[in-house]
Amino acid sequence: MTALTRILAVARTEMLVLRRNRWLLVATLMMVVFAVALSLAGSAPTGTLGVDMLTVSVASMTTLAVYLIPLLALLISFDAIAGERDRGTLGLVLSYPASRAEILLGKAAAHVAALAIASVIGFGVAGAIAAGLGGVGPESLVALARLMATSVLLGAGFVALGYLVSALAGSSAAAAGLSAALWLVFVVLYDLALLAAVVMDGDGAFTRSVFPWVMTANPADAFRLWNIAGTETVAIAAGMGGVADSLPRWAAPLSLAVWPALGFLLARAAFRRVEP
Repeated sequence: MTALTRILAVARTEMLVLRRNRWLLVATLMMVVFAVALSLAGSAPTGTLGVDMLTVSVASMTTLAVYLIPLLALLISFDAIAGERDRGTLGLVLSYPASRAEILLGKAAAHVAALAIASVIGFGVAGAIAAGLGGVGPESLVALARLMATSVLLGAGFVALGYLVSALAGSSAAAAGLSAALWLVFVVLYDLALLAAVVMDGDGAFTRSVFPWVMTANPADAFRLWNIAGTETVAIAAGMGGVADSLPRWAAPLSLAVWPALGFLLARAAFRRVEP
């Protein structure tokens, strides 16, 4: 049995669990409802900005994804290891002819695939409605496709961080608390701290030179900047073109691509120390 076969076997098992507990259905419905609602609510500026409705909808859905994708990713991954230990099944899982890295990769394949399905359906439905109501252009279609792809990357990064928390926590309850704290830090408190630093610095060296790079180091902000920098009209709609223009094009994509790998390596190292 090859490593790929073992990884796929773990992934298949995890997908069956997701289907049995209706997680995929619930996540997809959440994405559809919130994406459609926010897309329609944010369509008012289309006439003022002179852009089609899909472009403004992509800007609105980018803001939604920054909050919702990390939350869903942590919800699906926080008990991947701690939950197995609480249920007493971790010893059985570790007895499989698969290494701990292969077990994590199998779980990640299933969890990221579930997030990808929910994201593509949710943003696709909202995008189709926006395009039907307010028109669509080639640039906005590219922006929508980029949003879907980068949402998967963002989700993969937080899935890996969820595994890290799950391996470090002593129980599912502790892992849930740590995941909530992680979401709060990356999605809310990080930006508030940067805002306070910018206010204190004014137009100093930090604001002009350091702030954009520190902002990009956060995967949630890197996701936002990548989607904004890729399309000029989206940047106008989101009002963040200045920060995006101050960074090279590769900065946000690199940050967003590094986080899943870094998170997985840290989770693998922590998982090695976990005893059944």
